[in-house]
Amino acid sequence: MGAMAGAVTFLVDNGSLEPAATLALREIAAALAGKLGTAVVPVSLLHASAVPAEALGGVAAEIFEPALTRRLAGGTTDFVVLPLFFGPSRGLTDYLPERVAHVRGKYPALRVRVAAPLFQPEDDRLARILADHVRVAGGGGSPLRVALVDHGSPVRAVTAVRDALAGQLRGLLDAGALVAPCSMERRAGPDYAFNDPLLADLFAQPEWTGDVVVARQFLLPGRHAGPEGDVAQICRRAEAQRPGLHTLPTPLVGAHPGLIEILAARWRQAATPV
Repeated sequence: MGAMAGAVTFLVDNGSLEPAATLALREIAAALAGKLGTAVVPVSLLHASAVPAEALGGVAAEIFEPALTRRLAGGTTDFVVLPLFFGPSRGLTDYLPERVAHVRGKYPALRVRVAAPLFQPEDDRLARILADHVRVAGGGGSPLRVALVDHGSPVRAVTAVRDALAGQLRGLLDAGALVAPCSMERRAGPDYAFNDPLLADLFAQPEWTGDVVVARQFLLPGRHAGPEGDVAQICRRAEAQRPGLHTLPTPLVGAHPGLIEILAARWRQAATPV
């Protein structure tokens, strides 16, 4: 059967105060629209509406709830939400359903299908993107050392995605490659120790010296993964403290054309009636 007729597709990220993140989200939405042959609207759950429109080519960013409400008021009732998230972040499991339920109180006809997040255990395409980026970053160390770093999460299932990706990535690289999952930051206390090690702590370990590829499990540029972001600063501090260390950051996942294929597959799974 065909996809939902007349449904509006939202490509949804968490949102950022950095203009580069919204601009990159728009580029991905445009590329995906070309792949699918249907419009894809880039929206953020939070934050992006605070970015001045003049920093975004004169077009203000859209936030999920107002974007949804505006289209409902215009007569559209069917929506496909395509998450630009690696795993089950609370933005997807808590905030998004709460906002949908709130809007449905005023528009009972609202129908929303939420696609699966990017990572699925049976699909290694994200790991293949990371592997491509590791090879682009280079590094002459033997063995190859790769630090797979994500933001860090209070949700164990999100960190489990990172760890699973590390396992898949290890299998795609040359035999003997060292791949260590780690976090940029984490909440304090033993309840969040599942995020360990931190990237900074990994760099302090004796064997993590020489060339180290920093595989950035980030989708869009911004405060954390931008050129002068938190990850870059952690790497610079570590290199200053350990003169033998040379960090090689990978491109962001959102810059790889393979991401469009994954998003298209998730859209088809959500938009096609069973």
